[in-house]
Amino acid sequence: MKKTAERIFRETLAAIDIPATIERKLNRSGASIAAGASRINLRDFDSIVAVAFGKASRAMAQGLVRVLAPDFRADGILVVPRDAAAALPGWKTFHGGHPLPNAESFAAGRAILDRLARCDERTLVFFLISGGGSSLVEQPLDPAVSLEDFDGLNSALVTCGAPIDEINAIRKHLSATKGGRLAAAAPRSMKITLAISDVPPGQDSALASGPTLPDPTTVHDAERIALKYGLAPRFPQRIRAAFESHSLLETPKAGHAAFDRACFEILLGAHDLTHAAHHAGEGQGYLCVCDNATDNWPVEDAANFLLAQLQAHALANPAHRVAVICEGELSSPVTGNGVGGRNAAFVLACVPKIAGKRIAVLSAGTDGIDGNSPAAGAVADGETLARARVAELDLGDFQRRSDSYNFFAKLGDAVTTGPTGNNLRDLRILLAEPQLS
Repeated sequence: MKKTAERIFRETLAAIDIPATIERKLNRSGASIAAGASRINLRDFDSIVAVAFGKASRAMAQGLVRVLAPDFRADGILVVPRDAAAALPGWKTFHGGHPLPNAESFAAGRAILDRLARCDERTLVFFLISGGGSSLVEQPLDPAVSLEDFDGLNSALVTCGAPIDEINAIRKHLSATKGGRLAAAAPRSMKITLAISDVPPGQDSALASGPTLPDPTTVHDAERIALKYGLAPRFPQRIRAAFESHSLLETPKAGHAAFDRACFEILLGAHDLTHAAHHAGEGQGYLCVCDNATDNWPVEDAANFLLAQLQAHALANPAHRVAVICEGELSSPVTGNGVGGRNAAFVLACVPKIAGKRIAVLSAGTDGIDGNSPAAGAVADGETLARARVAELDLGDFQRRSDSYNFFAKLGDAVTTGPTGNNLRDLRILLAEPQLS
């Protein structure tokens, strides 16, 4: 069953073909391509510019190149994670930092803004955006603010206890590349944004901090959040001064002229992920249901809920193999200095609950990365706890040390893919076989 769960996961990854999806979405016919509900003629533009950044940026850029070739070519800027595949021929490439910006993140932000500044009404700009883009591309609004200042800013933000939406509200009001400001950097141009989403449906402005969308947060929000968590004294001096002097600049809002000639479309999202996994699970002979109710839940609560859902599904279909498919991110506080992430932590929480049962559980990141580990996640079944005891592995000790990766690595049950070049959300697969009579 563990092998079957991993097969379903890998088949799901294979089904999410980014270049092919871009080709379908743009639906080129001659010089005509789709742009939202309408179509545009590529020959109406003097130049085509493409800006791709995020964990899936290279595959997205490849898809666009295929759509445009051989008649058209984009002047492209590609920003990829440091461990990503080789550069794309003909594109200026940067290797940005994640989860924190690095020097190339700043250089990429500067290069993108400089190129957009040269765009006019006869320029077509493609923005190809995916998760991780918020740190891969950065440039402060205040040129006096340094990378070291941003390191200090991010250190204060990620340790203050604020949720990600509040953290992003502050980041957007300090950055020249977030909160609609990339769209505003080319206000007269036609802009098409294609996005691969790792955020919940309906929260598009949270993806890569919404660089091409109107920003729903305000300067007042940023100042209120900084006050709520006592952040200003912890900020580097230049950033602290902006809050104390109330000199933050507002982000572009709905109705701004920069969005008059702009189209935003989700290329792949949560539905595509669960649909592909559902199809793969059925292909392995399982009756599948999808349940995404546990988004942002603590791992222990999510484990209890999803296993209860699996049991209910099995009781309703006693003669069948059944599966529960779930996408989304979970909350897994770090309590030690071990190796692992929320996916392996979720599976570890399931291990004692499924002991002795005909159940398998897999949780893995579609980007191939789980926290600070080299794996995408982990898989377990009803025999995992017994095997761990034979190997003298203390499950509770691994949990206390946040060392879930090493627990599963010692059992040969870490799920390793390497960076996938994709970045939808985490995927959980729970399988149950009919109980033996």
